[in-house]
Amino acid sequence: MTSDNQLLDELLRLAAAGGTEVEVATDPAAARSRWAAAPLVLVGTDQAQPCLRARLPRRPRVVLVGHAEPGDPGWELAELIGAEHVAMLPAAEPWLVDRFADSSAGGSSPARVVAVIGGRGGAGASVLAGGLAVTAARLGLRTLLVDADPLGGGLDLVLGWEQLEGLRWPALTEADGRVDPPALVRALPSRGDLVMLSWDRGDLLALPTEAMATTMDAGRRGRDIVVVDLPRHLDDASVLALQAADQAFVLVPAELRATAAAARVAAVAAMHCVNLSVIVRGPAPGRLKAREVARALDLPLVGTLRPEPGLCRSLERGEAPTAGGRGPLAALCQRIVTDLTGATGAPAEAAG
Repeated sequence: MTSDNQLLDELLRLAAAGGTEVEVATDPAAARSRWAAAPLVLVGTDQAQPCLRARLPRRPRVVLVGHAEPGDPGWELAELIGAEHVAMLPAAEPWLVDRFADSSAGGSSPARVVAVIGGRGGAGASVLAGGLAVTAARLGLRTLLVDADPLGGGLDLVLGWEQLEGLRWPALTEADGRVDPPALVRALPSRGDLVMLSWDRGDLLALPTEAMATTMDAGRRGRDIVVVDLPRHLDDASVLALQAADQAFVLVPAELRATAAAARVAAVAAMHCVNLSVIVRGPAPGRLKAREVARALDLPLVGTLRPEPGLCRSLERGEAPTAGGRGPLAALCQRIVTDLTGATGAPAEAAG
Protein backbone atom coordinates (compact mmCIF):
# COMPACT_ATOMS: atom_id res chain seq x y z
CA MET A 1 0.00 0.00 0.00
CA THR A 2 1.75 3.11 -1.22
CA SER A 3 1.31 6.09 -3.51
CA ASP A 4 5.07 6.66 -3.68
CA ASN A 5 5.96 5.58 -7.23
CA GLN A 6 9.68 5.28 -6.49
CA LEU A 7 9.02 3.03 -3.49
CA LEU A 8 6.52 1.00 -5.49
CA ASP A 9 9.03 0.36 -8.29
CA GLU A 10 11.59 -0.89 -5.78
CA LEU A 11 9.08 -3.15 -4.02
CA LEU A 12 7.88 -4.62 -7.32
CA ARG A 13 11.49 -5.44 -8.20
CA LEU A 14 12.03 -7.13 -4.82
CA ALA A 15 8.74 -9.03 -5.11
CA ALA A 16 9.79 -10.35 -8.52
CA ALA A 17 13.11 -11.47 -7.03
CA GLY A 18 11.16 -13.33 -4.34
CA GLY A 19 8.84 -14.96 -6.88
CA THR A 20 5.72 -13.20 -5.61
CA GLU A 21 2.91 -11.44 -7.43
CA VAL A 22 1.54 -8.44 -5.55
CA GLU A 23 -1.66 -6.45 -5.46
CA VAL A 24 -1.13 -2.70 -5.27
CA ALA A 25 -3.35 -0.30 -3.35
CA THR A 26 -2.62 3.41 -3.29
CA ASP A 27 -4.44 4.11 -0.01
CA PRO A 28 -6.39 2.40 2.81
CA ALA A 29 -9.72 2.69 0.97
CA ALA A 30 -8.32 0.69 -1.94
CA ALA A 31 -6.67 -1.82 0.41
CA ARG A 32 -9.59 -2.47 2.75
CA SER A 33 -11.21 -5.33 0.79
CA ARG A 34 -7.96 -7.33 0.74
CA TRP A 35 -6.55 -6.23 4.10
CA ALA A 36 -7.71 -9.21 6.14
CA ALA A 37 -7.10 -11.97 3.58
CA ALA A 38 -3.66 -11.11 2.21
CA PRO A 39 -0.86 -13.40 3.44
CA LEU A 40 1.50 -10.42 3.77
CA VAL A 41 0.88 -6.65 3.84
CA LEU A 42 3.49 -3.97 3.16
CA VAL A 43 2.54 -0.43 4.12
CA GLY A 44 4.63 2.42 2.74
CA THR A 45 5.62 5.08 5.25
CA ASP A 46 3.65 7.54 3.11
CA GLN A 47 0.45 5.63 4.03
CA ALA A 48 1.08 5.11 7.76
CA GLN A 49 -0.85 8.19 8.87
CA PRO A 50 -3.76 7.48 6.46
CA CYS A 51 -3.89 3.95 7.94
CA LEU A 52 -4.25 5.41 11.40
CA ARG A 53 -7.09 7.66 10.27
CA ALA A 54 -8.81 4.80 8.43
CA ARG A 55 -8.69 2.61 11.58
CA LEU A 56 -7.94 -0.57 9.65
CA PRO A 57 -8.19 -3.59 11.98
CA ARG A 58 -4.95 -4.97 13.36
CA ARG A 59 -3.72 -8.16 11.73
CA PRO A 60 -0.53 -10.28 11.64
CA ARG A 61 2.25 -10.04 9.02
CA VAL A 62 2.23 -6.29 8.41
CA VAL A 63 5.52 -4.59 7.48
CA LEU A 64 6.11 -0.84 7.45
CA VAL A 65 8.48 -0.11 4.56
CA GLY A 66 10.18 3.03 3.28
CA HIS A 67 13.49 4.81 2.80
CA ALA A 68 15.77 5.47 5.73
CA GLU A 69 15.82 9.14 6.65
CA PRO A 70 17.37 10.97 9.63
CA GLY A 71 14.95 11.20 12.53
CA ASP A 72 12.42 8.89 10.86
CA PRO A 73 9.94 7.71 13.57
CA GLY A 74 9.56 4.31 11.92
CA TRP A 75 9.06 2.17 15.01
CA GLU A 76 6.62 4.61 16.57
CA LEU A 77 4.47 4.52 13.43
CA ALA A 78 4.81 0.75 13.16
CA GLU A 79 3.50 0.27 16.69
CA LEU A 80 0.57 2.57 16.05
CA ILE A 81 -0.58 0.70 12.91
CA GLY A 82 0.22 -2.74 14.35
CA ALA A 83 3.15 -3.54 12.05
CA GLU A 84 5.42 -6.35 13.24
CA HIS A 85 8.51 -5.15 11.36
CA VAL A 86 10.06 -1.99 9.94
CA ALA A 87 12.00 -2.43 6.69
CA MET A 88 14.01 0.57 5.52
CA LEU A 89 15.56 0.51 2.06
CA PRO A 90 18.12 -0.16 0.76
CA ALA A 91 19.45 -2.00 3.84
CA ALA A 92 16.38 -4.23 4.17
CA GLU A 93 16.29 -5.39 0.53
CA PRO A 94 17.63 -8.95 1.17
CA TRP A 95 15.27 -9.37 4.13
CA LEU A 96 12.28 -8.27 2.05
CA VAL A 97 13.17 -10.66 -0.77
CA ASP A 98 13.16 -13.49 1.79
CA ARG A 99 9.77 -12.36 3.14
CA PHE A 100 8.33 -12.30 -0.37
CA ALA A 101 9.73 -15.78 -1.02
CA ASP A 102 8.30 -17.10 2.27
CA SER A 103 4.92 -15.58 1.46
CA SER A 104 4.91 -17.17 -1.98
CA ALA A 105 5.85 -20.59 -0.62
CA GLY A 106 3.39 -20.49 2.28
CA GLY A 107 0.50 -18.70 0.60
CA SER A 108 0.53 -19.97 -2.99
CA SER A 109 -2.70 -21.85 -2.33
CA PRO A 110 -4.41 -20.21 0.64
CA ALA A 111 -7.48 -21.76 2.16
CA ARG A 112 -10.90 -20.84 0.87
CA VAL A 113 -12.94 -18.93 3.44
CA VAL A 114 -16.73 -19.23 3.64
CA ALA A 115 -18.89 -17.28 6.08
CA VAL A 116 -22.42 -18.09 7.22
CA ILE A 117 -24.81 -15.62 8.81
CA GLY A 118 -28.42 -16.06 9.89
CA GLY A 119 -31.04 -13.79 8.36
CA ARG A 120 -32.83 -13.83 11.70
CA GLY A 121 -32.39 -15.46 15.08
CA GLY A 122 -32.86 -19.21 14.98
CA ALA A 123 -32.39 -19.44 11.22
CA GLY A 124 -30.01 -22.38 11.58
CA ALA A 125 -26.77 -20.69 10.54
CA SER A 126 -24.70 -22.56 13.12
CA VAL A 127 -26.02 -25.91 11.93
CA LEU A 128 -25.24 -24.94 8.32
CA ALA A 129 -21.72 -23.83 9.29
CA GLY A 130 -21.16 -27.06 11.20
CA GLY A 131 -22.50 -29.07 8.28
CA LEU A 132 -20.17 -27.35 5.83
CA ALA A 133 -17.16 -27.99 8.06
CA VAL A 134 -18.00 -31.65 8.70
CA THR A 135 -18.64 -32.19 4.98
CA ALA A 136 -15.32 -30.59 4.04
CA ALA A 137 -13.48 -32.84 6.51
CA ARG A 138 -15.33 -35.90 5.17
CA LEU A 139 -14.04 -34.97 1.71
CA GLY A 140 -10.48 -35.03 3.01
CA LEU A 141 -9.99 -31.26 3.33
CA ARG A 142 -8.08 -29.80 6.26
CA THR A 143 -10.83 -27.68 7.81
CA LEU A 144 -11.04 -24.93 10.41
CA LEU A 145 -14.46 -24.12 11.88
CA VAL A 146 -14.63 -20.73 13.62
CA ASP A 147 -17.44 -19.79 16.00
CA ALA A 148 -17.55 -15.99 15.84
CA ASP A 149 -20.95 -15.65 17.52
CA PRO A 150 -20.58 -15.29 21.31
CA LEU A 151 -24.36 -15.48 21.76
CA GLY A 152 -24.90 -18.50 19.54
CA GLY A 153 -24.74 -21.17 22.25
CA GLY A 154 -21.49 -22.70 21.03
CA LEU A 155 -20.60 -24.62 17.89
CA ASP A 156 -18.96 -27.25 20.10
CA LEU A 157 -22.48 -28.24 21.17
CA VAL A 158 -23.63 -28.42 17.54
CA LEU A 159 -20.86 -30.93 16.80
CA GLY A 160 -21.06 -32.70 20.17
CA TRP A 161 -17.51 -31.58 20.96
CA GLU A 162 -18.08 -29.87 24.31
CA GLN A 163 -15.98 -32.48 26.14
CA LEU A 164 -12.96 -32.26 23.82
CA GLU A 165 -9.81 -30.69 25.20
CA GLY A 166 -8.29 -27.71 23.44
CA LEU A 167 -7.99 -23.95 23.17
CA ARG A 168 -11.14 -21.78 23.29
CA TRP A 169 -11.64 -18.09 22.50
CA PRO A 170 -11.12 -16.80 26.07
CA ALA A 171 -7.60 -18.24 26.23
CA LEU A 172 -6.71 -16.74 22.85
CA THR A 173 -8.22 -13.42 23.90
CA GLU A 174 -5.99 -13.33 26.97
CA ALA A 175 -2.98 -13.78 24.68
CA ASP A 176 -4.06 -10.70 22.64
CA GLY A 177 -3.88 -12.85 19.52
CA ARG A 178 -0.10 -13.21 19.86
CA VAL A 179 0.04 -16.90 19.00
CA ASP A 180 2.06 -18.59 16.28
CA PRO A 181 -0.49 -19.67 13.61
CA PRO A 182 0.66 -23.32 13.30
CA ALA A 183 0.76 -23.60 17.10
CA LEU A 184 -2.79 -22.22 17.26
CA VAL A 185 -4.11 -24.89 14.92
CA ARG A 186 -2.37 -27.63 16.90
CA ALA A 187 -3.88 -26.34 20.16
CA LEU A 188 -7.51 -26.43 19.02
CA PRO A 189 -10.03 -29.22 19.65
CA SER A 190 -9.86 -31.60 16.70
CA ARG A 191 -11.09 -34.82 15.18
CA GLY A 192 -9.44 -36.01 12.02
CA ASP A 193 -9.02 -33.15 9.55
CA LEU A 194 -11.44 -30.86 11.38
CA VAL A 195 -10.32 -28.37 14.03
CA MET A 196 -12.58 -25.83 15.72
CA LEU A 197 -12.27 -22.59 17.65
CA SER A 198 -15.35 -22.00 19.78
CA TRP A 199 -16.44 -20.56 23.13
CA ASP A 200 -16.48 -22.05 26.58
CA ARG A 201 -19.36 -21.80 29.04
CA GLY A 202 -17.75 -18.93 30.94
CA ASP A 203 -18.40 -15.21 31.03
CA LEU A 204 -19.29 -13.32 27.86
CA LEU A 205 -16.20 -11.63 26.42
CA ALA A 206 -15.62 -9.16 23.62
CA LEU A 207 -13.62 -10.69 20.78
CA PRO A 208 -10.53 -8.60 19.88
CA THR A 209 -9.79 -8.09 16.19
CA GLU A 210 -6.19 -9.19 16.84
CA ALA A 211 -7.40 -12.63 17.95
CA MET A 212 -9.64 -12.96 14.89
CA ALA A 213 -6.85 -11.79 12.58
CA THR A 214 -4.49 -14.41 14.01
CA THR A 215 -7.17 -17.08 13.58
CA MET A 216 -7.88 -16.16 9.96
CA ASP A 217 -4.15 -16.05 9.22
CA ALA A 218 -3.72 -19.51 10.73
CA GLY A 219 -6.62 -20.85 8.70
CA ARG A 220 -5.48 -19.29 5.45
CA ARG A 221 -1.95 -20.62 5.83
CA GLY A 222 -2.54 -24.03 7.39
CA ARG A 223 -5.94 -25.31 6.25
CA ASP A 224 -7.72 -26.02 2.97
CA ILE A 225 -11.01 -24.38 3.94
CA VAL A 226 -12.17 -22.10 6.77
CA VAL A 227 -15.85 -21.92 7.77
CA VAL A 228 -16.93 -19.00 9.96
CA ASP A 229 -20.25 -18.78 11.80
CA LEU A 230 -20.99 -15.05 12.12
CA PRO A 231 -23.35 -13.14 14.43
CA ARG A 232 -26.15 -11.09 12.91
CA HIS A 233 -24.89 -7.97 14.67
CA LEU A 234 -21.39 -7.60 13.27
CA ASP A 235 -18.63 -6.39 15.58
CA ASP A 236 -15.13 -5.41 14.43
CA ALA A 237 -13.81 -8.98 14.69
CA SER A 238 -16.65 -10.49 12.66
CA VAL A 239 -16.32 -7.71 10.06
CA LEU A 240 -12.67 -8.68 9.65
CA ALA A 241 -13.67 -12.33 9.12
CA LEU A 242 -16.36 -11.34 6.64
CA GLN A 243 -13.90 -9.22 4.69
CA ALA A 244 -11.61 -12.26 4.44
CA ALA A 245 -14.40 -14.48 3.09
CA ASP A 246 -14.33 -15.68 -0.50
CA GLN A 247 -18.04 -16.45 -0.24
CA ALA A 248 -20.71 -15.60 2.33
CA PHE A 249 -24.19 -17.05 2.73
CA VAL A 250 -27.25 -15.57 4.42
CA LEU A 251 -29.56 -18.34 5.62
CA VAL A 252 -33.22 -17.28 5.60
CA PRO A 253 -36.34 -19.24 6.62
CA ALA A 254 -39.05 -19.03 3.97
CA GLU A 255 -41.17 -16.61 5.98
CA LEU A 256 -42.19 -13.00 5.38
CA ARG A 257 -40.85 -11.58 8.67
CA ALA A 258 -37.62 -13.55 8.33
CA THR A 259 -37.15 -12.10 4.85
CA ALA A 260 -37.70 -8.58 6.17
CA ALA A 261 -35.16 -9.14 8.94
CA ALA A 262 -32.68 -10.71 6.53
CA ALA A 263 -32.88 -7.67 4.26
CA ARG A 264 -31.25 -5.58 6.99
CA VAL A 265 -28.63 -8.23 7.73
CA ALA A 266 -27.80 -8.60 4.04
CA ALA A 267 -27.49 -4.85 3.52
CA VAL A 268 -24.82 -4.64 6.22
CA ALA A 269 -23.01 -7.83 5.15
CA ALA A 270 -22.88 -6.72 1.52
CA MET A 271 -20.77 -3.74 2.58
CA HIS A 272 -17.98 -6.13 3.56
CA CYS A 273 -18.25 -9.09 1.16
CA VAL A 274 -18.86 -8.88 -2.57
CA ASN A 275 -19.79 -12.55 -3.01
CA LEU A 276 -22.92 -12.68 -0.87
CA SER A 277 -25.67 -15.21 -1.64
CA VAL A 278 -28.81 -16.53 0.00
CA ILE A 279 -29.91 -20.01 1.08
CA VAL A 280 -33.61 -20.44 1.85
CA ARG A 281 -34.77 -22.95 4.45
CA GLY A 282 -38.21 -24.53 4.47
CA PRO A 283 -40.91 -25.11 5.39
CA ALA A 284 -42.81 -22.17 3.90
CA PRO A 285 -45.98 -21.67 5.99
CA GLY A 286 -47.28 -19.01 3.59
CA ARG A 287 -45.99 -20.80 0.48
CA LEU A 288 -43.30 -18.16 -0.03
CA LYS A 289 -41.01 -19.37 -2.78
CA ALA A 290 -37.22 -19.36 -2.47
CA ARG A 291 -36.84 -17.28 -5.63
CA GLU A 292 -39.19 -14.67 -4.17
CA VAL A 293 -37.03 -14.46 -1.05
CA ALA A 294 -33.87 -14.09 -3.13
CA ARG A 295 -35.52 -11.43 -5.29
CA ALA A 296 -36.63 -9.49 -2.22
CA LEU A 297 -33.05 -9.53 -0.90
CA ASP A 298 -31.55 -8.84 -4.33
CA LEU A 299 -29.12 -11.73 -3.83
CA PRO A 300 -28.33 -14.80 -5.92
CA LEU A 301 -30.02 -17.98 -4.71
CA VAL A 302 -27.50 -20.76 -4.00
CA GLY A 303 -29.92 -23.41 -2.81
CA THR A 304 -32.82 -24.44 -0.65
CA LEU A 305 -33.13 -26.70 2.36
CA ARG A 306 -36.15 -28.93 2.73
CA PRO A 307 -37.38 -29.82 6.22
CA GLU A 308 -35.29 -32.56 7.83
CA PRO A 309 -37.15 -33.83 10.92
CA GLY A 310 -34.42 -36.25 11.99
CA LEU A 311 -31.75 -33.54 12.07
CA CYS A 312 -32.94 -31.95 15.32
CA ARG A 313 -33.09 -35.33 17.05
CA SER A 314 -29.55 -36.13 15.87
CA LEU A 315 -28.23 -32.82 17.18
CA GLU A 316 -29.81 -33.44 20.57
CA ARG A 317 -27.97 -36.76 20.71
CA GLY A 318 -24.66 -35.02 20.05
CA GLU A 319 -24.35 -36.16 16.44
CA ALA A 320 -22.69 -33.61 14.14
CA PRO A 321 -24.74 -32.35 11.17
CA THR A 322 -24.01 -34.10 7.83
CA ALA A 323 -21.85 -36.71 9.62
CA GLY A 324 -23.79 -39.46 7.85
CA GLY A 325 -23.51 -37.79 4.45
CA ARG A 326 -27.23 -38.11 3.74
CA GLY A 327 -30.19 -35.74 3.59
CA PRO A 328 -30.89 -32.28 2.13
CA LEU A 329 -28.34 -30.48 4.33
CA ALA A 330 -25.56 -32.92 3.47
CA ALA A 331 -26.31 -32.68 -0.25
CA LEU A 332 -26.28 -28.87 -0.22
CA CYS A 333 -23.09 -28.73 1.85
CA GLN A 334 -21.30 -31.13 -0.46
CA ARG A 335 -22.27 -29.06 -3.50
CA ILE A 336 -21.09 -25.83 -1.85
CA VAL A 337 -17.77 -27.29 -0.70
CA THR A 338 -17.15 -28.83 -4.12
CA ASP A 339 -17.90 -25.54 -5.87
CA LEU A 340 -15.58 -23.63 -3.52
CA THR A 341 -12.64 -26.03 -3.45
CA GLY A 342 -13.02 -28.45 -6.32
CA ALA A 343 -12.84 -31.37 -3.88
CA THR A 344 -14.53 -34.37 -5.48
CA GLY A 345 -12.65 -37.27 -3.87
CA ALA A 346 -14.18 -40.09 -1.92
CA PRO A 347 -15.38 -38.91 1.49
CA ALA A 348 -13.03 -39.55 4.39
CA GLU A 349 -14.17 -40.76 7.79
CA ALA A 350 -16.75 -38.43 9.32
CA ALA A 351 -15.37 -35.83 11.71
CA GLY A 352 -18.40 -35.78 13.98
